[in-house]
Amino acid sequence: MPTATPKPTACLALADGTLFFGTGFGATGETVAELVFNTAMTGYQEIMTDPSYAGQVVTFTFPHIGNTGVTPEDDETGEPGAAGMVVKWDPTEPSNWRAAGDLVRWLTAKGRIGIGGIDTRRLTRAIRQQGAPHVALAHDPSGNFDIAALVAKAREWKGLVGLDLAKDVTCAQSYRWDEKRWAWPEGYTRREGPGLRVVAIDYGAKRNILRCLASAGCEVTVLPATATAEDVLALNPEGVFLSNGPGDPAATGEYAVPMIRGVLDRDLPVFGICLGHQMLALALGARTVKMNHGHHGANHPVKDLESGKVEITSMNHGFTVDSQTLPAGVVETHVSLFDGSNCGIRVADRPVFSVQYHPEASPGPQDSYYLFDRFAAAMRARRAA
Repeated sequence: MPTATPKPTACLALADGTLFFGTGFGATGETVAELVFNTAMTGYQEIMTDPSYAGQVVTFTFPHIGNTGVTPEDDETGEPGAAGMVVKWDPTEPSNWRAAGDLVRWLTAKGRIGIGGIDTRRLTRAIRQQGAPHVALAHDPSGNFDIAALVAKAREWKGLVGLDLAKDVTCAQSYRWDEKRWAWPEGYTRREGPGLRVVAIDYGAKRNILRCLASAGCEVTVLPATATAEDVLALNPEGVFLSNGPGDPAATGEYAVPMIRGVLDRDLPVFGICLGHQMLALALGARTVKMNHGHHGANHPVKDLESGKVEITSMNHGFTVDSQTLPAGVVETHVSLFDGSNCGIRVADRPVFSVQYHPEASPGPQDSYYLFDRFAAAMRARRAA
């Protein structure tokens, strides 16, 4: 007797009516978000816990997701930023010496939905050709779905344009950070003694960014995204860091730009990453635009226009700085070799710079870690002046 085909237990409905059925895992229920794809071959836990993925479901192009399990050491924040995940193969039992649990149970505990058995190649091509779609993702172990309702929810979702998500993922109050980067065999260690006083603005900061700052010799105080220039300057910082984060930079800029301009008036070293890069550009007078499908992965080539060096970088952004709007005195320093979009700026003759990509990686290559040392060197030079 032929075996009956198992009934799908998850459904991914795109706003254009395209449907993908597969095996559900993790939490049950529904979620509505923007769908993106990530090309990284490692680091699925770091990707899922990156706050920059708030409001998004992540399609993983690498087929084997879940095989190394999960560990609290790899969380980039307390709760997952991404709303859900789409994978080719259903997650298997983990096989890794660092695993403290498995992906399916972790997703269930965190309230995030996963769908497996999907033709992720076809889905990725659709995202590239048509742009990041709005989707509804549902998981029901009984396999009962109201398809019309799911498509309607995807169509009714307003999307990320105009949406300020930094307020949703930022810290509730200020705190100190002294944990440094992971190193064998010690693992994570603490920075000791006085350091360079840095105020980090948390628009959705990844823990590994803060670790990189600590490893570069920084005494880090983290402030919420809504901090004012007065809040920042009251801590007498030697430098200000602007973190990564989710949502539309123009929306977050409503309150972030005045703060950044107040800091710039004090001629302090400033370093921004990802959303922080976009915030700095807006404060300097440039504009940002929504991308077709964004950059999400750990293999993105970026060219340093000033040195000619090419770096392989980790990226996660759906908006970009429009380089045509950069004002006089602001230099474009880096560009993507995939599409020529802006990936870095600096202010001429001042220690103020930012990059669109993630020099802390996690996951990804570490070609760009030197930027943390550059920030620290700028603060030491100012201290010595």
